[in-house]
Amino acid sequence: MKKTAGIHHITAIVGHPQENVDFYASVLGLRLVKKTINFDDPSTYHLYFGNEGGEPGTIITFFPWSHAFKGRIGDGQFGTISFAIPVGSLSFWKERFY
Repeated sequence: MKKTAGIHHITAIVGHPQENVDFYASVLGLRLVKKTINFDDPSTYHLYFGNEGGEPGTIITFFPWSHAFKGRIGDGQFGTISFAIPVGSLSFWKERFY
């Protein structure tokens, strides 16, 4: 089996767009690197968060659909996202969240 070298980005569906920006930018400190529209649904934003340069592997994107039904995890979908933090920064993150 061929090993995966990495991922380009992950996309998720969320509720309200401003709540999404508030959490990922203000709480987690990710940079909103791009805000565009969903090309399949031009009435919906497509929000991109990542590092300062928006490099592949650092990006998580969202389609905010405030009236969408609650999803179910199925084949090919993720259920958990984990973030890595730099060595020695744990006390910073503990203080930020608690």
